[in-house]
Amino acid sequence: MKIISSVYELTVFLSKHSKTEALGFIPTMGALHKGHISLVKKSLNQNELSLCSIFVNPTQFNNKTDLKNYPNRLEEDLNLLEKTGCDMVFTPSVKEIYPNGLPTKVYDFGVLDKVMEGAVRPGHFNGLAMVVSRLFEIIQPQRAYFGEKDFQQLAIIRSLAAQKFKNIEIVPCSTLRENDGLAMSSRNLLLNKRYRTAAPRIYERLLAVQKRAKNTSVSELRSWVINSFKKDEDLILEYFEIADARSLKKSAHWSDFPKHIACLAVFAGTTRLIDNILLEIN
Repeated sequence: MKIISSVYELTVFLSKHSKTEALGFIPTMGALHKGHISLVKKSLNQNELSLCSIFVNPTQFNNKTDLKNYPNRLEEDLNLLEKTGCDMVFTPSVKEIYPNGLPTKVYDFGVLDKVMEGAVRPGHFNGLAMVVSRLFEIIQPQRAYFGEKDFQQLAIIRSLAAQKFKNIEIVPCSTLRENDGLAMSSRNLLLNKRYRTAAPRIYERLLAVQKRAKNTSVSELRSWVINSFKKDEDLILEYFEIADARSLKKSAHWSDFPKHIACLAVFAGTTRLIDNILLEIN
């Protein structure tokens, strides 16, 4: 497995790569888990060359404490990627990615970055678009792999690709879960025993939402979720929303859209967790 930290070195290496061989790209911020590895394995199955990046991007953190506390396990990550058979890993510094300082470009994603995560984390998706654009420009992959756990992020990346990178196929990858249903996330490492025990109740409520949706109105379901979290001493609901699974426009009635997505963000202690579930009513 080749490890490269320099943009110049990576560009030179990729320039020698045959254009007839597909390149798959898996962007990550490290603290890798089985969910990330499933993306790498999917890329390995679909491409001749697979490249994973590990870069904690400062422009997508609107909370400096969150950035400071983000898990850093580079040595373990590299060992895991090598065991998986990943071909290359790109581990740049902030200066390598942003040699002229942090960019100020503002992207237009319509409603996609104004709701849910976008509403409570202003600037987050613009920062995400900055780093993904930069990485896409450097690496120029044929395919890029993103997990469906970060459903809104996936929608943003699809919009970015449609605007600027039409030659890159965005490949969605299913959410992987622990045996107790908790969505795999790097942030799970930050949970103490109390909150790790409580965290699976997030998915339990989403499953209940999916079941209740067939006989409950959208507004009643929203109220039920909000009230159920008010009774939970260990999980604090930041938001819960039901929206169109394509545009992320807020759902008022089940008849509004063919497919809906239920998304939420929850604090388990000081650790913020997100999850979602598809709702197909018709």
